[in-house]
Amino acid sequence: MLDFLLTLTVWLHKKIYKSKNMEKWKCTVCGWVYDSAVGDPSNGINPGLKFEDLPGGWVCPECGVGKDMFEKM
Repeated sequence: MLDFLLTLTVWLHKKIYKSKNMEKWKCTVCGWVYDSAVGDPSNGINPGLKFEDLPGGWVCPECGVGKDMFEKM
């Protein structure tokens, strides 16, 4: 039963965020992609946060460049 609830929760989570037209931004230096439907969990950024709303000091987790080096996909 727990597996079913976990699967259902993940499925609903994906459905909700996809319906909000989440965007992707690509680092022009290393190619890493910020997907707002996924966020950046390794840096404490939860799914659903728009790229524009990332903290000012946020940097690419792969190469360390700032938000100004990303382009919208």
